[in-house]
Amino acid sequence: MQPSVRKRPNSLHAAAFMCSRSAGATETEAVPSKPRFHLDLWLGFTVQNWILDVGQPVVMLVLPADWFPSNRPGAADYLHILYNITTPLVLLKMLQRSPRTLPRTAVRLGIIAVVAGTSLHLAADSITRRLLLIGYQLHLSVRDNPLMKDLKPPSLIDAFELLFYYDDTIGHLMWYVPLFLVLFLFFSGCFAHRKQEETMPPAGWTLLVPNAAYYWYLITEGQTFILFIFTFFVMTATVMRQRRRGMVPDGNGLFMLYSFSAALFLVAVWVVCLWNDGVLRKKHPGLIYVPQPRAVYTLHLRQNAQTENNFQHV
Repeated sequence: MQPSVRKRPNSLHAAAFMCSRSAGATETEAVPSKPRFHLDLWLGFTVQNWILDVGQPVVMLVLPADWFPSNRPGAADYLHILYNITTPLVLLKMLQRSPRTLPRTAVRLGIIAVVAGTSLHLAADSITRRLLLIGYQLHLSVRDNPLMKDLKPPSLIDAFELLFYYDDTIGHLMWYVPLFLVLFLFFSGCFAHRKQEETMPPAGWTLLVPNAAYYWYLITEGQTFILFIFTFFVMTATVMRQRRRGMVPDGNGLFMLYSFSAALFLVAVWVVCLWNDGVLRKKHPGLIYVPQPRAVYTLHLRQNAQTENNFQHV
């Protein structure tokens, strides 16, 4: 009997040791992994947008027009084609990194819509660039353009209005609605426990200015202010709801919030500077007044450059 009594304390110690070990393992497993900042994703997103989207008007201004025939694609058109190919890939990569996603059918329909919308934009922008070379003024409506008043027959103006409707309305909706939806889905997964609250990494601060500047370009040139402000409002509401659950934005969430806030500030400054411009007011009627940069270019910058050239020739 004594040997069995002596073994009981050892078995009790072993059981206690195993329980403490399993409890420690449970605590270790309960600690969530620290979220990481997706530098590769944001760097690719920013570089792709700046080179292939913002770079289109820049290339058009820098390269001489006679380098490419008018009946063939130009350098800006080739950048647009590359943008149409890479944008769906970037959006799919965001969805892969997001813990929240859509059904496969919805994802496929969204990608098809993005490709179709950017393709409509490509065709309309290509024709618009040719019209700019022969005097078309983007700060005026189609019917108010001096170039259009000489068209024969006058019913051709309806065809050009249909072209710009496909570009500015249908194409932009098919392009930007899936884009902002993917951005919000990605943001909805960028939260961590309050105990893991962290600041934005230095790489995020480096990319903040170019990313916010691109959002400004997206809002002003793409006329997406309503989509942008609605997405920003839903993101803010999501932050308030998650805070009640003890969750706070991680580095990726802070990067998106700061980028959207900085872009909204840039848009406000842009609108204030052009608030009293009567010509642009006529171009952009209604309650929401956000002038397009290319309209500002044809109204002020190009006319000033033509005036200086005429003065030099005289």
